[in-house]
Amino acid sequence: MSNKKLRFGLWYDFRNPPQWQRDNTELYHACFDQIVRAEELGFDDIWLSEHHFLEDCYSPSMLAIGCAIAARTKKVDIGTSVLLLPLHDPVRVAEDAATLDVISGGRLQLGMGVGYKVEELKAWGVSPKSRGRRMDEGIEIIQRLFAGERFSFEGKYHNYEDIQLRPLPVQKNPGLWIAGFSEVAVRRAARVGAGYIAIGPVGPFTKIYRETFENAGHDPADAQIAAGYAWLHVSKDPEKRWKEAVEHLAYQQNEYGKWFSAAGMDFIKPVEATRQSIEGNECYIVSPEQAIEMIRKYVDATTCDRFYTWAVPPGLHPSWSDEHIELMTKEVIPAFR
Repeated sequence: MSNKKLRFGLWYDFRNPPQWQRDNTELYHACFDQIVRAEELGFDDIWLSEHHFLEDCYSPSMLAIGCAIAARTKKVDIGTSVLLLPLHDPVRVAEDAATLDVISGGRLQLGMGVGYKVEELKAWGVSPKSRGRRMDEGIEIIQRLFAGERFSFEGKYHNYEDIQLRPLPVQKNPGLWIAGFSEVAVRRAARVGAGYIAIGPVGPFTKIYRETFENAGHDPADAQIAAGYAWLHVSKDPEKRWKEAVEHLAYQQNEYGKWFSAAGMDFIKPVEATRQSIEGNECYIVSPEQAIEMIRKYVDATTCDRFYTWAVPPGLHPSWSDEHIELMTKEVIPAFR
């Protein structure tokens, strides 16, 4: 494992499934309160997630949420894991992201992906075959805007005349991340000099990323990887926690499984509401000692610089994860500092 300081993050989606429904305002603010405590205790990063039109109110507006978090925090980086760029106007993304960077004093990490969910692409009228080209155009536009350039752009999917970003981000080069579970996505991240962000057993992809990053002429020291287990929840009594969360974790994994299956991908497989089945998708609730060993092995396999996992199982109150945050910051994270 590298001597470089490993950053630790929490990942939020603000889901509110109908069968466990609570007030959305209360849910959002409970998450914000938890994020403030997590920052105080020592977490480094907060990651947000995006999907649309879902009955469980999966968060559709990450940059708006990020601005709310920025106003209540002082140190944590605030990232998107990930913004589905082909569904958005890249100029609007750049403006909203720069605003988040200004409010936070330079803590934006903008993660982007091509998207895969069939219903979302259809709703926006985006052909799956156009995602890569839309992504490439969007990345170029955002990078040029972040650099302060004044320009016009004529592409296949985006056309602008005489545009310039104001206000500029606080960071001279805001962190850009590209996500995906394919060589195309990994090589895109390396080619444009962005970080690579993913989840799960992505060791083979991270090797390709670092090699391609250097071959593209970028400084190898600038390569960054953010990754982690889907769930690595820490508890003094994992068995008790499994019983409390098993239905909620199965709900999340099966929703993702349906979406990936409809897109012709098998990255996340359907599960039964049992510990053994869910662990097959690399979702774990373990002791602090086990977590330290698992994180070490994961970092060795992926060479990640930032380790992050989901924070709150869908339908459980955020306070359910308070023990995890406390144990991570007091017993797990210190082992990597």
